[in-house]
Amino acid sequence: MPQLKCVAKIYAPDLEPKIRHPKIIETFDKLKPGESFELSNDHDPKPLHYQFMIEREGAFKWEYLQTGPDKWRVIIGKI
Repeated sequence: MPQLKCVAKIYAPDLEPKIRHPKIIETFDKLKPGESFELSNDHDPKPLHYQFMIEREGAFKWEYLQTGPDKWRVIIGKI
């Protein structure tokens, strides 16, 4: 698969907790196939990954760029 084009960056702690996951999902939904965004967080976004696995099965790519201990960075792409 060709490399995904990163079109946005989100630092999750800047988002209010109650809108965090909806805003991230909204950002993903606006992507065109082959595009991605970088998500940074102060903890492992594993619950969000599970949500993507259920709600966007087969439509996304999830790749860790950094795995703690203080910062996690993930590329989330639309395939």
